[in-house]
Amino acid sequence: MNADRFLPVNREHLLLMQVLCWLGPGIKILVTGIQAMLQVAATHPERVWWLCLTVTAVVISFSLMFNNFVKRYTARILNFPERKKSLFAFFDAHGYILIFFMMGLGISLKFIPCIPLEFFAGFYPGLGAALSIAGLRFFIAWCKVL
Repeated sequence: MNADRFLPVNREHLLLMQVLCWLGPGIKILVTGIQAMLQVAATHPERVWWLCLTVTAVVISFSLMFNNFVKRYTARILNFPERKKSLFAFFDAHGYILIFFMMGLGISLKFIPCIPLEFFAGFYPGLGAALSIAGLRFFIAWCKVL
C-alpha cells in the first residue's frame, strides 16, 4: 500500500499540522513554566531577575534552533511534488525521532525529584515561548500559501 494514500491531505494542511504540533505544546509548556515562576517569585522574590535572564537566554537559544526547523520543514512540505500527502508526512523520520525524544525527556524531567522548581521556572517559560514562536512562524507560512 502506498503510504501517501493513508489519510491524504493537501500540503497546506500539513503546514497546519505543524502549527498544531508546535504551538499546542508550546503554550502548555509556557503556562507550566509561568506557574513555576509565580511559585518561585512568591517564595524567593530576589530570584525573579535571575529567572528573567534565564528565560531570555533560553528563548533566544531555542528560537535560533527552531528557526532552522521551521525553514526546513516548510520548504520540505511546499516542495512535495504531489498535491496530497499522508497526514503523517508533516515530519520526516528524523523529525519524529526528535519529537519523541524531546517529549520523553520533558515528561521524565517532571518525575525526577532532585530537580529544583527554579529549573522549571527558568527553562519551561523559555522553551514554551520558543516553541510557540515556531508555531506562529508555521502559521504565517500557512497563511502565505492559502
